[in-house]
Amino acid sequence: LILKKYSKIMDYGMLVKFARDSVRVYLKRGIYIDIPPDIPEHFKDKRGVFVTIKSYPSMRLRGCIGYPEPILPLIEATRDSAISAAISDPRFEPLSLEELDRVVFEVTVLTKPEQIEVRDPKEFPKHIKVGRNGLIVERGSFKGLLLPQVAKEFKWSEEDFLSETCMKAGLPPDAWLIPGTKVYRFQGEVFVEREPNGEVVEEEL
Repeated sequence: LILKKYSKIMDYGMLVKFARDSVRVYLKRGIYIDIPPDIPEHFKDKRGVFVTIKSYPSMRLRGCIGYPEPILPLIEATRDSAISAAISDPRFEPLSLEELDRVVFEVTVLTKPEQIEVRDPKEFPKHIKVGRNGLIVERGSFKGLLLPQVAKEFKWSEEDFLSETCMKAGLPPDAWLIPGTKVYRFQGEVFVEREPNGEVVEEEL
């Protein structure tokens, strides 16, 4: 079991390093890095993924973008998400090459989102586990996503988590109680650098 966990962290440590390298090459040369030929086979599977960049050591959010749905091979989705998180997150100025060694990279690999079916919207909290599930709320053209580690970090209740995801979607906080609002849950495995360019560890949720 220990050997299996070590092997997984080695694998995904490579993925986190690839996210950082993707951003470094793009900031230096304006091109997308080539996919390494010797990647693990499971990195070719289509998976949802988010790349989060945080300032170090404050750990303030610096960018976060990803693919909720498994529409690209994991390795490609990670590269695209990393570059987008660095330069295209509308909440932040683009990351500079000089700043790259003052941030840490975090990669969250997602399971496929599943819609939570309930007869009464008040039942949604019973089907959500803070620390395990991430959420997507969708109503009409409004859609928002929060990763599982966010609810854990802020110590939200299930109701808080639903309300915060609604607001992320641009909806009122109680929109999850309105019939017709769709709520999806997913799980994530989180791999993060301890420090810039440092050891990668799996974050326990």
